[in-house]
Amino acid sequence: MAATPGWTQSQPHGLAPDADQRSLTRPTEPPARLPDSKSPNSKQPKASADRERGIDFLLGALQAAPDQTSAKHVEARIWALWSHTSSDTATLLMARSKTAIANGQPDVALKLLDAVIKLKPDYIEGWNRRATLYYVKNDYDHALRDIEQVLKREPRHFGALAGLGMIMQDLGDDKRALAAYRKALAVNPHLDKVPDLVKKLSEKVEGRDI
Repeated sequence: MAATPGWTQSQPHGLAPDADQRSLTRPTEPPARLPDSKSPNSKQPKASADRERGIDFLLGALQAAPDQTSAKHVEARIWALWSHTSSDTATLLMARSKTAIANGQPDVALKLLDAVIKLKPDYIEGWNRRATLYYVKNDYDHALRDIEQVLKREPRHFGALAGLGMIMQDLGDDKRALAAYRKALAVNPHLDKVPDLVKKLSEKVEGRDI
């Protein structure tokens, strides 16, 4: 997810790009899609391993980023890798789902995202974007299930972790919201507004026993 349930614009972490949309996707649009590696000689396992190494490196760079500007550049590259898929069909369906959402057609977008997930069940951004859409529709049960699928595949997905925190906060479960926000910050200490939410919730939750 992105900055809306992990995502809103008061959003903490920078998941959602639009102040008017509570989106779980990314804080800002990532760079243009990376080129598909579909040459006859390309090997998916190697491409996947290279991608994982790239994400590992970038998450380390994110931790070490000296300022917000540097962190946002690194963050955008991470989102680009998470969003990339070697499937042209999945890429097209994702683009159409984005257009459908922009045109106020959430049900159409949902069907398109269902197709993405059916086609590429290990594609993280398919689950993440559908979680965002479910959140926008106030369908927290399905949003949480999709976040679970994101984190199952990438436990360091700071967008999904921040989104989980926002849903828990909306549901009044401040303790679990705090835990999720802290996990998100442990991965990406530069998330927008999350530090303030952690401070506020820690005083509220952990101060009760004082």
